[in-house]
Amino acid sequence: MVERTIVFIVTKDCQLSCKYCYLVAKNRNEEMSFPVAQKAIDYLFSSGVLSSNTSIIYDFIGGEPLLRIDLIDMIMEYAITYKHNMHNISDYKIRITTNGILYNAHKAQAFIKKYQQNLLLSISIDGTKEKNDLNRIYRNGKGSYDHIINNVKLWRNQFPSLGTRMTISHDDIQYVYESVKHLISLGIKKIDINPVLEDVWKDGDDRLLETQLIMIADYIVDSDLFLDEDIDLTCFDDFIGHPLEGKDMINPCGSMFLAIDSKGYFYTCMRFAKYSLRSKQPRIVGDIENGIDSNKLRPLHALDLQSLYPQECLTCEIATGCKWCPAENYDASSTGTIYQRSTATCNIHHAKVRAKNYYWNKLYRKVNG
Repeated sequence: MVERTIVFIVTKDCQLSCKYCYLVAKNRNEEMSFPVAQKAIDYLFSSGVLSSNTSIIYDFIGGEPLLRIDLIDMIMEYAITYKHNMHNISDYKIRITTNGILYNAHKAQAFIKKYQQNLLLSISIDGTKEKNDLNRIYRNGKGSYDHIINNVKLWRNQFPSLGTRMTISHDDIQYVYESVKHLISLGIKKIDINPVLEDVWKDGDDRLLETQLIMIADYIVDSDLFLDEDIDLTCFDDFIGHPLEGKDMINPCGSMFLAIDSKGYFYTCMRFAKYSLRSKQPRIVGDIENGIDSNKLRPLHALDLQSLYPQECLTCEIATGCKWCPAENYDASSTGTIYQRSTATCNIHHAKVRAKNYYWNKLYRKVNG
C-alpha cells in the first residue's frame, strides 16, 4: 500500500512568535477556506493521487492549526463522507502538531474525542520553563510554558505513546540536559532533539552540545532508564554516524509530500511556500484549477544524496543521520537550486555522533560488566 501525506496549510497565523521558527512570514491574513480545501480533495481523488491502495495522512499545519479546528473538522467530514466511501479508503491518519495553547478548548477536545482512533496529535514543548520560554514566546515576549504545561499533562493522558520534538538552537544549548530530564519526568519518553537546520550556529556550539548529550547519556545509563523500552531519544539512534551505503542514497525527506495553501497552490512541501522562505520565491508545482505540473516535480524526483552531496560528504565516515532539507538547500543556495547542500549543521552532527558513541560504549560496559 502506498502512503501519501497531504498537508493543508489551514492558517499562517499563530499566537506565538518562536525565535527559531522557520516560518518567517506568518500573518493573520492568509486563511484557507473550505471551498479551496474541497477543490483540493476533489482533484487529488479524481486525479488518482489518492486511491483505494493509498494510506493517507491528512496533515494540518499553520501557523497554529488549532486556530482553525472548525475548518479541519469540515475537511475531514468531507473527505470521509464523500471520498473515502466512494474510493474504499479505510486506512487514514490525521496529524496535527500544536503549540498547546488551545489544546484544552472545548472545540479541540470535541475533535479529539471524535477522531482519536485515527489522530496523531503532538504538543511542541522544548523542556524546562527556562528553555521553553527562551524561544517559545508570545509576540509581547512573554513565555508560553505556564500556559501549556497543564495541557501537556492532559495530552499525555490522551496520547501516551506519542512524543515531542525539542528544537534547539545557539541560544539554548546549555539547557538541553535538564530539559530532557524534565520531559521524561512529565512522562514524555519519545524525544527528538532537533537542531535547527538554518545557519545560526557559533564556534563552540558543537562542544557544548556534546557535553549536554553526554550528560544525558550518563543520566539514562546510570539511572537504568535504558531498561524502559519506551524511552526513545533520537540523538542516540545507532543509525547515525556511519558511512553511506547504497540504501542511504535515496531522498528520505518529506519534500515528496504534497502541500496546499490558502490560495489553492500545490507545493511538494510547505517549506517551499512563500511564508517559509527567507530570500527565494516559492516553488509552486500546480494549483487546484489546473492540477499538478509533473515537469515541476522532476527535480525533486531526481534528488538523491549522490547528486546532492559534495564529495567530502559522500566519503564522510559518519555521514548517516546528518539531517538536510531540500527547501533549506534552496533558500540558502547562491543560485536558487535544491542541489546545493547546506552544511550549516556539519559540526553539530559531529557532536551528536561523538555523544552517541559515548552512550553506546557506556551502555556496553554497563551491561557487560
